[in-house]
Parts: sequence; structure tokens; C-alpha cells
Amino acid sequence: MAPFNFTLATPTTSSSPFFSQTTTKQRRLKTHGKQTHRFQVSCNVSSNDHEKPPPTNPQPQKLILPQTSLNLQNVDRRNLLLSLGGVYSAATLSGLPPAFAEPIKAPFNQPDRPCKDAVSGFDINKKLLRPIDCCPLSKNVEESDFKFPDKSSKTRIRYPLHNLPLGYLDKYMDAIQKMKDLPDSDPRSFKNQAKVHCAYCNGSYTQNDKELQIHNSWLFFPFHRWYLYFYERILGDLIHDSTFGLPYWNWDNPEGMTIPHFFVEKQCNNYNVKNGENPLYDEYRDASHLRYELIDLDYSGKNRDLCYDQKEINLATMNRQMMRNAFDATSFFGGKYVAGDEPIPRGDNVVGSVEAGCHTAVHRWVGNPTNENKEDMGNFYSAGYDPLFYVHHSNVDRMWTLWKQMGGKEPTDTDWENASYVFYDEKQNPVRVNNKQSVDLSNLKYEYKSSATPWMDRPPRSRCNRPGYTKRNNTKDFPYQKDPPEKLTLTNTVRLRVKRPPASKNRSAAQKKSEKEILYFIGISFDCTEAAKFDVFVNDCDEEQITPCDSENVGSFAAVPHAKGMAMGCKSGMRFSLTELLEETKAEGDESIRVTIVPRTPGNKVTIDAIEIRLIPVL
Repeated sequence: MAPFNFTLATPTTSSSPFFSQTTTKQRRLKTHGKQTHRFQVSCNVSSNDHEKPPPTNPQPQKLILPQTSLNLQNVDRRNLLLSLGGVYSAATLSGLPPAFAEPIKAPFNQPDRPCKDAVSGFDINKKLLRPIDCCPLSKNVEESDFKFPDKSSKTRIRYPLHNLPLGYLDKYMDAIQKMKDLPDSDPRSFKNQAKVHCAYCNGSYTQNDKELQIHNSWLFFPFHRWYLYFYERILGDLIHDSTFGLPYWNWDNPEGMTIPHFFVEKQCNNYNVKNGENPLYDEYRDASHLRYELIDLDYSGKNRDLCYDQKEINLATMNRQMMRNAFDATSFFGGKYVAGDEPIPRGDNVVGSVEAGCHTAVHRWVGNPTNENKEDMGNFYSAGYDPLFYVHHSNVDRMWTLWKQMGGKEPTDTDWENASYVFYDEKQNPVRVNNKQSVDLSNLKYEYKSSATPWMDRPPRSRCNRPGYTKRNNTKDFPYQKDPPEKLTLTNTVRLRVKRPPASKNRSAAQKKSEKEILYFIGISFDCTEAAKFDVFVNDCDEEQITPCDSENVGSFAAVPHAKGMAMGCKSGMRFSLTELLEETKAEGDESIRVTIVPRTPGNKVTIDAIEIRLIPVL
């Protein structure tokens, strides 16, 4: 696999005919300084047009600021808007270069940004099974900056749950029990650790007067890495074992695709636990998924027909999410998120392939669907109360490690590197950490015990090129959407054709290696208090027969209830790779593709603003 880089570059774009192409024309602020994120969007250009001068069409008015008039590093965005209020509106300046924004900085004991009870991600009118007072304890102690563990300290090993060393399970259970025994006045207690996720995910914190949200953006992976880092160290300290490593639920390996049995039993007298009560047990799980049931990493809210090979579906799903649809940092980590951004309604942005895929599927598969707010794992405000949450996210964190081993690279944008959060450490001290400090596991002194990854050799294969399948008629089944452009509403299956950029047809192997052809869903709106999911098929022959094992299934968008307690309160985006599919279906010379969108959460009204096909450089 070619190395990935996080670099903004000029995309070649082709929109579905039912969307206006004028939306790519924006007013931009022009400065005379170096701008690493300035780019132009052009429709219908050839592969050589990047070297040609721009067309001489009338250009929108631009505001030109002398280099000496602004120190971009020290200008408050709101002050700039006020001073230019007679010239440009805030909306016009939404395309400001990153220097005008600031990295996310989670507050801690700040009177001007007080923590509050969780307000989003659940229906307050429905029965809540967990508390929503999720703020951390205030111990009147100043936060300190993070320091890496001593280089001479031993490295903690995180083992797969299905293959723990002898005696390790007893040690793990003992640590969880000791954490549960801590009083509520201790920030290290199990209850207070569970509240961390609620506070960061369900509206307890703000940034620039807007809700702070660590999902659906590039904060997802580093935040959870830090969360587990301190959780793991607290457990180790409680059992006086500085080498203790948090196990991982190896759900991407066929040997680990069930909930480990020692999480299932309420009583476990055969282990050295308090009163025979299992500290790994949680009462709010889906009862139908507890007894050796194979997990569905493409879960849509109901169990799959037994005629399908669930293990093969899981392996193909992992291959798609970790390889095909994770070809650069944006596709893997998610889109940019800085101070002042709306927490979720950023429709031009995208959610990472793993976050929207297997991560969300496991949350929904474990959570109890009979609970009105889907506690515990099925809702972010309550997920931390299930011990499975932490071993689940240990494997999610492992995905980051595996992706890097395949050539992936973290974002290099300083807005990502300097985003920061505060956690209590094992000595009850509040510590501020940033994303840049999280990228090297050797500095953090933990590593993952290797486990088989058969999904790397299980790419999806085309179903519709096999004997017995007939391609659908383009004009009858997949008409172009009519003008004027309207939003797509996913009340039922939607079928349409989307034009490809002329430069994308019949590309050479070298061109395909340097640029990925992607299907880009823009402005996915949904009710954040409910789970959301839809599947996307391209050039399929029968959506009833297509499974994740098939190339024609290019992926899914999915979300756990987590923000904005109102209908249509969330907005996101998604990217799907087309390059391999078009090769396998012998459609590289076609002018358009046939897109089928199948809603999987009928109770959640999902709309889509735009669909485009873009060529994205892989640098």
C-alpha cells in the first residue's frame, strides 16, 4: 500500500446533475502571506488543467489585506469580523485561513466556560438510566502539562481478550473491582471515569460559546487514545502493577468476534471477585448478543439473515474501512474541527471510515435496543458505564496503530497537533495533553500484542460480474435527478446516476496510484438523538443480494446518538473510494455511475445536500 499523507490539494469534481455547480464558487480572503490551505475547486478539468492559467471569467470581489496589516497568529477571529463588519459578513469570512482559528482546547475549571450537565444525545423526555451530571470533580488543583513516562520504565502490553496470559484475567477483574470500590469523591472512580465520555460527547463543555464534541472529526482517535491511556494507568496503580496493560476486544479477528464469556455472567464465583459479583458485567446490553453470538461489524439495528457468512462479512468490512476507504488522513481520522466550528453541523466535512463503521456498529450491537435511550453502549452519554466500552476502544485505538503500519500518517496541521484535553491521572492530578503527544506509542510506553489480521487479505469482490447477474438499465432504473436541485430524503431506497469527472475515465495505473476517485456525500443531516445509518451501493445488480463482501457495497454512514437534542440537528459528510470498484466492474470508461442509497434507520429522517465524484491526490 502506498504511503498516505495529510495534504490539502486541488480536487477535480463532478456533481450529480441535480445539484447546482455554482456552490463551488466562494468569496475568499486573500492575504500576502504563505497559505498552506488555499485551493481552487474546478469542475470538469482534465488531468493537465492544473498547469493551465485559470479561465478569465468574472471573479467575485476579494478583500486584499497588506501583509503588515495583520499578524495572523494573534488576531481574534471575532474582532476581525467586527472590524470588517461593513465590508464582509461572518459567513463571507468562513473561509479564513487556519491562522484565524484556534485549536480546540477543552476547558478545565474556567469560570467563563463552566462545565454543565449533559444536554444532548438523548431524549430528556424518555427514561434516562444513567446520570447526566457529567462534569469532572473540582479539586481546586491547577492543571499541569503532560510529561512522558520515563524512558527506562517498562512498556505495558495490551493483550487480546481471547488470548490473555495465565492469571491476567484475575488481575484485570481485580483492577476493575478496585476502581468500582473508589468513592464518588475520587476522580479515578469507575463512575467518574464513565462521566468523562459523557462530558466530552454530550454537551457538558463548550468551545468559543459552542458545544464541544469529540466525535465526527479528527479529534476522535487522539481523544480516545488519551482517555484509555489514563484509564489504563489508574487500573495499574490500583493493583500496584506499573506494567498492567488494558486488554483489547479483538473483534476484527474471527477468534474474537463474540463478547468474551467473562463479560457475560453476572456471578462468577470461580474468580477472585467481591461477593462473587462479576465487575465486568453490565446489565444494559442486548440480551440476544451475549451467548457466543457473532458480532456484525456492519450492524444496521437488526440481526442479519443466517444464510450469510458473518465472519466473511466482518473481514470484508474491515478491509474496506481500513484500506479502501482510509486512503488518507482525512478519510481515516475525519475532517478538520477547530475552535468556533459548530460541533456537528459541518456538512462539508467528513467522518472517519472506522468511526462511522466498525466503531459505531459495535456500540449499537452491544447496547440494549429496548432501553428508550439505548443504554449503555448504544448512547455516548452512558457508554462508559459498560466495561466493554474500554476494551472496545482499545481495539479501535489498535486500528490507528495498524493503519500507520500500512503507511498511514497523522495530520500535520498545527490545529490538529495542538488540540488539547484534560484528564485526571493515577495520582488524582489534572493533566493537559495534546494530540501531537499521542502519535508515538513508544513515548507513551505501551504497545499491542500482535494478533492475526486476516481482513488484510479479504478485499471485497464484485458480485455483479459473476455469472447469473444482469446489470440494470441505466435510463430506467437510475434516472438523472431533475432540476431545480433538491435535497435527497431517505424515506425509501434512492437510485440515481452521478456523472464522473472527464479526467477520471480510463486512467493509467500511475494516475490511479497518484489520485483516488471518491464518491463524496455532502451535508448528511439527521436527528442526533437517534441512531442513523444508510448503505451505499454503486453499479449494483440487486441491492437485496449485495453484502459487505461485494465491491458494489462501497460502505455505510452510521452514527450513535450523541449530540444536539433536536430533529435534523446534526450534519456530516462521508467519502467512499471508487477506484478499485470501477476496475473490478470494468466501468472505468463509463461517463457516470449508478448509485443506490438504502436507509437502514427508517425512524430517523436522513437528508443529503449533495453528491459529487472527486479525484483526490494521494501525496
